[in-house]
Amino acid sequence: MQGVPDHFEFPTDRAEFRAVAERAGVELYRAHIVRHTFEPHTHDAYGFGVIEQGVERFTYQGNDHLAPTDSIVLMHPDVLHTGRAETQGGWRYRMIYIEPELLHAVAGDAAWWFDAAVVERDRGRARRLHGVLDAMWRAPDDPLAFDGLLAELVDGLRPLARTAPTPAERGRVRFDGVIDYMQAHLDECIVLDDLASVAGLSPFHFLRQFRAQYHVTPHQMLMARRLYAAKQWLAQGVPAAEVAARAGLTDQAHLNRTFTRRYGVSPVRYQRQVRG
Repeated sequence: MQGVPDHFEFPTDRAEFRAVAERAGVELYRAHIVRHTFEPHTHDAYGFGVIEQGVERFTYQGNDHLAPTDSIVLMHPDVLHTGRAETQGGWRYRMIYIEPELLHAVAGDAAWWFDAAVVERDRGRARRLHGVLDAMWRAPDDPLAFDGLLAELVDGLRPLARTAPTPAERGRVRFDGVIDYMQAHLDECIVLDDLASVAGLSPFHFLRQFRAQYHVTPHQMLMARRLYAAKQWLAQGVPAAEVAARAGLTDQAHLNRTFTRRYGVSPVRYQRQVRG
């Protein structure tokens, strides 16, 4: 994109986002990553993807995962994860991020849960889903065609999902108030005592329990929430300097560094991609 600086430290790495003007709640993404390492980040959306080539290694829900060629990646909303190449040539992949309300409307189910973050023994399904994702990328400006493809994608994913949570999944609501507090105070200095008070626990007991549930520290979760909020504001056209202030970051340079490490593109490039 002319006039936009390189968004990765390494010239071998490429990533691109695309929004769908007539279908809110969907974002498309494709990338080829060789050397970049994604820091812990989150999305308020389900993330579904297919590995086209190579192998990705990522942490998710406290575990290490490998996603090889022709595997399907399945991620729940608001779960922090990382990403880096496991093979010398990196990995090439496509993702779609679907907000929960839209997925539930398309699927007709209240919610989806997955037993595995990676499905690697269903190459036929992976290749069919890859074809749908490719067609969605090429037809985002035709709303009727895009919605048909979205329904086809969801139908292809449905056999991999459960519609009833396990007891452990139901137990995750304990810290919802803490996450809501972070979201409401992104631009403020938040300390451990603040979050422990919301949870009704002593500070270091809260810290241990939070890490046991989310597999990250409260600070890592707060930074992920700040950067995801920044992503949403950028998509709305808010200037990067204002976004940095709203998100509680030191300045625009801080936004540039932290956003790029998590999403693989600079804030300015991301804003231009999703806003055309």
